[in-house]
Amino acid sequence: MTPDTNAPSNTGGRFGDPVVLILTFGFILLFLAGSAIAPETVAGIIDVAFSWSAKTFGSLFQLLMLLTFFIALGVAFSPAGRARIGSLDRPDMSTFRWVSIILCTLLAGGGVFFAAGEPIYHFVVTPPAFDTEPGTAEAIPNALAQAFFHWGFTGWAILGTLPATILSYQHYHRGMPLQPRTLLAPLLGDRLVRGPLGGVVDAICAVAVTAGTVGPLGFLATQVSFGLHDLFGFPRGYNIQLMILMGLGAIYVTSAVTGIDKGIQILSRFNVGLAIAIGAVILVFGPTQFLVDSWFQGFGSYLDNFFALSAMTTVTASPDWMKWWTVFFFAWFVGFAPPMAIFVTRISRGRTVREMIVATAILAPVVTTVWFTLLGGSGIFYELNGVIELTEPLKNFQFDIATLTVAQALPGGVWMALAILVLTTIFVATTGDSMSYAVAVVCAGNDSPGSLLRAFWGITFAAMAAILLYMGAGQVSVLQQFVVIPAVPVAIVLVPTLWLGPKAAYAMAREQGVLPEKVSTPARPAS
Repeated sequence: MTPDTNAPSNTGGRFGDPVVLILTFGFILLFLAGSAIAPETVAGIIDVAFSWSAKTFGSLFQLLMLLTFFIALGVAFSPAGRARIGSLDRPDMSTFRWVSIILCTLLAGGGVFFAAGEPIYHFVVTPPAFDTEPGTAEAIPNALAQAFFHWGFTGWAILGTLPATILSYQHYHRGMPLQPRTLLAPLLGDRLVRGPLGGVVDAICAVAVTAGTVGPLGFLATQVSFGLHDLFGFPRGYNIQLMILMGLGAIYVTSAVTGIDKGIQILSRFNVGLAIAIGAVILVFGPTQFLVDSWFQGFGSYLDNFFALSAMTTVTASPDWMKWWTVFFFAWFVGFAPPMAIFVTRISRGRTVREMIVATAILAPVVTTVWFTLLGGSGIFYELNGVIELTEPLKNFQFDIATLTVAQALPGGVWMALAILVLTTIFVATTGDSMSYAVAVVCAGNDSPGSLLRAFWGITFAAMAAILLYMGAGQVSVLQQFVVIPAVPVAIVLVPTLWLGPKAAYAMAREQGVLPEKVSTPARPAS
């Protein structure tokens, strides 16, 4: 008998598990109150905690993600990779729709926000793993390789492979709630994870996602505001940013409320279509040969230096550089991993474990490298040829300026810049809708949280971004730094997935008849 996976867990009333709600919303109120009363004190405390977490646990993030990638590949290409998620004979949605949602949700605003600026930054400021002269032709492959590493195989693998495999088995086969706590069920037992301890685990994951989601919402408002001012002369200021946030919130809350099969799917398909159109224009009318050569050389450098890049730590490389680049990004991925795994589990019913792992850990990263080359590689080309000058803005981490500057230098000029602003907006909207849905699932513990609960979290994210922007854009950056702190306990929760993930895949395969059942060895008779 198939468990009733939509049956509510012991998560309380309309707004879900009270432990998750109180702790998560309590953090939001505490952060906002602290930012309003003593913003410099809050910023100082988070900066100290951020630096300590990055230095102490940065290597844990890197090792966890590296092991997850290789163990997941082993599972994918093992016989257990043929097991189907949810025990369905055929997928819920077409392959294009499924891949579109994965790409838009997991790449989201962060990848689009950094796609233009990060490769150029590594071009003008040589990363510690390399020794090429900055700003030269020899620096191009390594600059791209560093960006590919940050948004590559290991980052994607932690979001949708082993954790999603465990959730798939525990939820669809055993009827456990679709919550981060369920990742620990094989280790701690069902009864313990259904109690207050499970609520604390869920709340930590929800807090990490809140910090990681509100940041891109706030950054997008400032980026679009800057873009509208620069392109069309719109006035700048908080009122414009608030209107942008209200419009963005209306889009992604509506999408989240209508669900995966409607709003989220429509937004993702539109975004992938727009990204393909923009990419085609850049490739055909831009510096085509330069981009093709740069991708091959950059990807080759990425593969060639993969283990060297993975082994760099705050001890072996510049601590400040590692803190603000590799460790920050990896902590972001780790913090997002449990809710993302919930989302991937939900949209992958009927897919094989192999399909899910290959799509998230191989296909999506390769597509990401192409996208980074189209935007960032074009920016490097224009920087190298003196068309644009972004050295100083990027050294000051002004990535919103970088994106718009590169966009205006691309074929189409202002119209291309406008198209990329729209693309970035919809990408961030897919972050908002998918994470509103995921946090609602975390609270409710089932596949179909109520529309009121989805709307509640979507509005909460937008409102928090609006309040922080009113206090000053710096507070959004402070919240973004905070992501590294809850990523530490989340990483500890994810460590057992390294051995529980393969066990879950083999258990699914045996229950579905893909593999023969284990034959227990009879006890020896006493002599």
